[in-house]
Amino acid sequence: MSTPELGLPMVVPAPDLPARVRIYEVGARDGLQNEKATVPTEVKAEFVRRLADSGLTTIEATSFVHPKWVPQLADAEQLFPLVSDLGRSSGVHLPVLVPNERGLDRALALGARHVALFASATESFAKANLNRTVDESLAMFEPVVSRAKADKVHVRSYISMCFGDPWEGPVPIHQVVRVCKALRDMGCDELSLGDTIGVATPGHVQTLLAELNEEGVPTSVLGVHFHDTYGQALANTLAALQHGVTTVDASAGGLGGCPYAKSATGNLATEDLVWMLQGLGIDTGVDLARLTATSVWMAERLGRPSPSRTVKALSHKE
Repeated sequence: MSTPELGLPMVVPAPDLPARVRIYEVGARDGLQNEKATVPTEVKAEFVRRLADSGLTTIEATSFVHPKWVPQLADAEQLFPLVSDLGRSSGVHLPVLVPNERGLDRALALGARHVALFASATESFAKANLNRTVDESLAMFEPVVSRAKADKVHVRSYISMCFGDPWEGPVPIHQVVRVCKALRDMGCDELSLGDTIGVATPGHVQTLLAELNEEGVPTSVLGVHFHDTYGQALANTLAALQHGVTTVDASAGGLGGCPYAKSATGNLATEDLVWMLQGLGIDTGVDLARLTATSVWMAERLGRPSPSRTVKALSHKE
């Protein structure tokens, strides 16, 4: 008998938390792009559909980055048409990652209505990931945002290295705020604060959020993207919720953070997040049993177990 059938987790609300949280599911993009093996297009499409069937309403579908850089997602043009009907029939948002104007062109040609950029708070990561300085990358994003907004497309921007950088160490809060303000002023609808190497702690999270508010960036446009490298992802998420954040990024089954993968980065598992939120009485709209079954199904296709503790506990798989 699985634990939810026993009425667990017991719902015990905590004060001053949001009534509902939107989970921004990144497993089909951020998760699969970190896999060594290339997943067949049809399996990716089935994965997205199963995620939607579990109640997730925002599912990042793929990336229009050049296939040379992300070969695992080279089938974006083939995949997106296989799932785009979800947006029309079920109201599911299917954002896609676009690195530049060419990526935007490819996404718009297929009817994408939600796009995401990938910015950096540090010079080292901007150089490594975008081959540009921070300011040069912001300049590259300006026409992308402008064109997307002119076409009434929703624009999110990830900001990587908000809490620590593997080359530069601790990242000054004012440095993160500057990039966030620039992206917001540019016209981005939503900003996702990324703890790319998983070094954030709760006090750091709340201080950054408070500083962003003081500098005119409202909590309502902020999401958080925590990695569990040091086991801090749920603690940091709770700190963000206490501040009023209502959008949390997570990856079904912990994809992208598999301890067996060389490129593992420790993505927060969606099931672990849902378990905590259910216990707090926070609505997500997600059926945990269906989501767990989906992650078990995908883990079987990847040939390895899910690193999610909740998936292991509910499926009795080690």
